[in-house]
Order: sequence, then structure tokens, then C-alpha cells
Amino acid sequence: MLEGWEWIIIGVVAIVIIMWGPAKIPEFAKSLGRAKGEFSKAQKEFTDAASSTLTAPTVNATVMTQKPVIAIKTKDEMLLETAQKLGISTDGKTREEISEEISIKVKLLSAQ
Repeated sequence: MLEGWEWIIIGVVAIVIIMWGPAKIPEFAKSLGRAKGEFSKAQKEFTDAASSTLTAPTVNATVMTQKPVIAIKTKDEMLLETAQKLGISTDGKTREEISEEISIKVKLLSAQ
């Protein structure tokens, strides 16, 4: 015996046949198939792109097979690197002291 959902599906199919006619149904099914295929393709590309950015690069003998992962520096590393480039000694100094010296050095260099 047919239950509620089955009757609903039969009713929807009957309404579609009446509204668009039997000639339009294959076109409709074909366009639904294309849309599903495009969605699956986009989903696969997104998944591939996401997984390739999360994996570390592997190096073959001469060819790199994946994009390199960019190292993100912390604020402290950037601060120390900037101080070293400006010739400021960082031994035994706090972050605030190093920042202040960088600020003074930059002001002096920009005044020249």
C-alpha cells in the first residue's frame, strides 16, 4: 500500500507533467544533472584546495610537487627582526624597551 510520501511524489510528478508536458521533462532532468555535476565539481575543487594548503610541501629530487607553506611570524619575532635590521641590541630588554628604541631609531632615520 502507498504511504503519504509516495502519494506526494506521485502528485508532484503528475503536476509537472500537466504543467510542462512530457517533452520538457527530459530537458529538466538533464539540467538538474548538469547542476548536480557542477556542484560536485566545485565541491571537489574546494576540498582539494583546502587540503593542499594544509599539507606541508614535499620535495621531489628536482621538482616541488606542492606550494610551499608560508611561515607566519609572531609579534615578538617581527619585533626582534626589526630591531636587528636597525642595529638595535635586544639582549636583556623587554618588549616595551625594544619597541621604544625602534620608535626612536625610525624617527631619527626619517628626520635625515
